[in-house]
Amino acid sequence: MACASCTSADGTPRGCKSNGTCGTDSCNKLTVFDWLANMQLAGGEVACDLVEVRFKNSRKEYFRNEERLSLKIGDLVATQAQSGHDIGMVTLTGELVRFQLRKKKIKEDSEEINKIYRLATQNDIDKWQAARDREAEVQKRAREMAIFLRLEMKISDVEFQGDGSKATFYYTAENRVDFRQLIKDMAQAFSIRIEMRQIGLRQEASRLGGVGSCGRELCCSTWLTDLRTVSTAAARYQQLSLNPQKLAGQCGKLKCCLNFELDAYRKALKSFPKTETKLHTEKGIAVCQKVDIFKGYMWYAYKGEWMTWHLLSNEQASEIVRKNKAKEPVVSLEEYTLDLTPKQEEKVFENVVGQDSLNRFDRPKNKKNNRNKNRNRNRNRNRKAPQKNGQ
Repeated sequence: MACASCTSADGTPRGCKSNGTCGTDSCNKLTVFDWLANMQLAGGEVACDLVEVRFKNSRKEYFRNEERLSLKIGDLVATQAQSGHDIGMVTLTGELVRFQLRKKKIKEDSEEINKIYRLATQNDIDKWQAARDREAEVQKRAREMAIFLRLEMKISDVEFQGDGSKATFYYTAENRVDFRQLIKDMAQAFSIRIEMRQIGLRQEASRLGGVGSCGRELCCSTWLTDLRTVSTAAARYQQLSLNPQKLAGQCGKLKCCLNFELDAYRKALKSFPKTETKLHTEKGIAVCQKVDIFKGYMWYAYKGEWMTWHLLSNEQASEIVRKNKAKEPVVSLEEYTLDLTPKQEEKVFENVVGQDSLNRFDRPKNKKNNRNKNRNRNRNRNRKAPQKNGQ
């Protein structure tokens, strides 16, 4: 496979024995488990001739296997490109490719789908590896050229085509950038065809990869393909502090994981009265201060008495809201306040070791022992007394 821990000479996974899903950078980028691999086609069904191929980082495309090559996951193939050929790795074959096409709304008979030329030869792999080795140096020089031309853009990644005749520069920019002069300078310096492709900050993080604050690889670079927008409302629903340093990911935007549990929070909050709804009582108007969705509790405080919170259950708060709408009188929140302080039970010690009392060592010592100590002290004094007189 791709990573050093499970690769082998013939392309068969070994090492970690995870068959291409060991969690390292190379072989776990947007991988799909082929759960249809062991299923046979029904009578009359034609096998899918499309193959999913992954290129550098998370870029994936679909190609037609017109030559009916015997391909398996992990094979390096030479694919058709706009000019020349490209080298990629097979990541999915069989009937599951059709499901992926439907998911991405790509027609199976589309003319835009290119074809696979052949299995990559050693010469193809050597050219591809030599082109990959140039990427870091080319990216550094391209950034220097952009800074010299004072262009407000950031070149985040460079991807060479498999035959080394073309390079795609991925960049991020907040505004429109006129990079015509930059393309001329780079084409003259590198002697290759240049393609500039603008990507967003989330796409940049998915291409570069990394480790998030949770200690795992970034979701966008391992399995997440639908990069939806995340708003601060997702953090408010989950009652998170609006701290940009904690809520922002490596891309500088709000973390995608804020959307994962948002639907569950919205569904749970439907049974709660709205937090902006005020409770009107004869004692005063109460405002919601905190909500515990999991336990079903709500805390309210009177206006002017913000330090004193009153704990109500979800049903009690809803009942008070119903009475306010029906204009029924509510004396105070104290009538509904829950008391969650644990009751302190009196501890009773049992004689489990067979002794009479646990404080048996606290008894005063016998008087006989005290008398014997006093006698010994008097004897010692009498022995020392003649010595002092003789001196």
